[in-house]
Amino acid sequence: SFSMAKKGNYVNAQQMNNLLNQPDTVVVDMRNHYEYEVGHFENALEIPSDTFREQLPMAVNMMKGNEDKNIIMYCTGGIRCEKASAYMLHKGFKNVFHLEGGIINYAQQLKTEGLDSKFIGKNFVFDNRLGERITEDVIAKCHQCGKPADTHTNCKNDGCHLLFIQCSDCAQAFDGCCTTNCQTIYNLPYDEQKQLRAGIDKGSMVFNKSKTRLRPRLGEEL
Repeated sequence: SFSMAKKGNYVNAQQMNNLLNQPDTVVVDMRNHYEYEVGHFENALEIPSDTFREQLPMAVNMMKGNEDKNIIMYCTGGIRCEKASAYMLHKGFKNVFHLEGGIINYAQQLKTEGLDSKFIGKNFVFDNRLGERITEDVIAKCHQCGKPADTHTNCKNDGCHLLFIQCSDCAQAFDGCCTTNCQTIYNLPYDEQKQLRAGIDKGSMVFNKSKTRLRPRLGEEL
């Protein structure tokens, strides 16, 4: 039966880099699409699901045939991967590793130990910054015009707050909003805006792969 007691092996930044240099290593990103989009490890597999609960069985299916390879799992702070690595071991994968302390700890170790980064781009973080730059590479695109950009923002329309990527030109053109509709509402007098958003709660929406609005279930964003 599945037990959290048997987890994968922790790896630090140096060990992570060493494993990534080996041809029999598969690296798996256990974060959401909007996190993966702005930064990830070289050749990392994205598990295309928006909830962690769906990701686990999906990861197993995607990894079939790789049971004897080194499977490294990583996430932002390391918590999601502890459970994910235990689940992979339970499903018959033999050499399962997870990045201790996640990308946050990896980035700190790069600085203190002077290591080369195998992570490309930005690490999405859940505070007002919405991102911590690890390398200068910009690997994402503006969701409005498509040019290289990796700045996440929340739509300025208080009735929307969609999380999306916006370049500086579009931020100016759309007043920080995600669509012209939201821009129109944003520029209305405050009382009119308030009437329009009565009863609407869209605070946790994100812009996902299918360019639709998504509400993650509470409690599944750890």
